Amino acid sequence: MNHSINTNNITKSYSNKLALDNVCFSASGGRIHGLLGPNGAGKTTLIRCINRIIIPDSGTILFGDRAIEQADVFNIGYMPEERGLYKKMKVGEQIIFFARLKGLSYSEAMVRARNLLSEFDILGWWDKTIEGLSKGMAQKIQFINTIIHDPEVLILDEPFSGFDPINTELVKGKIMEYKNRGKLIILSTHDMNSVENICDEFTLLSNSKVVLSGEVSSVREKYATGMYNVEFKGVNSELIDELQSYCDIEELSDNDSINSKLSIHIRDEGRVKELISQLNNNVDITVFSKKLPSMNEIFIRAVGGEIL
Repeated sequence: MNHSINTNNITKSYSNKLALDNVCFSASGGRIHGLLGPNGAGKTTLIRCINRIIIPDSGTILFGDRAIEQADVFNIGYMPEERGLYKKMKVGEQIIFFARLKGLSYSEAMVRARNLLSEFDILGWWDKTIEGLSKGMAQKIQFINTIIHDPEVLILDEPFSGFDPINTELVKGKIMEYKNRGKLIILSTHDMNSVENICDEFTLLSNSKVVLSGEVSSVREKYATGMYNVEFKGVNSELIDELQSYCDIEELSDNDSINSKLSIHIRDEGRVKELISQLNNNVDITVFSKKLPSMNEIFIRAVGGEIL
């Protein structure tokens, strides 16, 4: 079953501080939606509104085709950035405790807990206390607590914090598994590499408002700035001189004197075909590709007001 979450003109204030200003947000099942923004932008407040931890001052939140209800939180798995583990409890009893809070029977919770601990290769931690675990180890338990009831919606706030590369890939793999099963996944993060690698779409908040949203690939394409990567066989100094009438050469490398690489900025993209023709007349082109801006670059430009 695919779910969707839509917020329509959500506004929330704390005393005199406007945390969310008419925020419209939409995410659907089978997709990973990145929720981005600088510190204090309103991401956590939006997540708490969706989880019904707090109630917005105005606006509506739809869960599927109806207004979200308190009972819907049983179908949401929320992993907050502020980790909520009880340090004196043992790993096994902690997972069972959270599973029971989400409505699972004791026997079902026990089966799922052991299966997940085995999947993460940590079944031997069952009787360890949380206070005896490293940050990364405790993070695994937090993630298992989040998915123990097999929710339709996962809301993950900085889920890779504290993980080494191996465990990061392990958790990413589990997230992708949930996506492929049609789950709705909201990933709140400052890690722009994760956004590029696994997110299908994103919403960027700044100063309590949505400043940019869309498909990751489409937005990167839209805000490309005429930069191209060119690779060709051979080095031709006269060719380089000719190219400067079309573009600015940002970088040239010909380490092996056979294969050359150029990073160029084309001043008039209407002349791209003409440029390619000129290159073909002189050298053997092996790569000619648009250089897309990174999500980190887009983030900085959007928060700085360069993208409207």
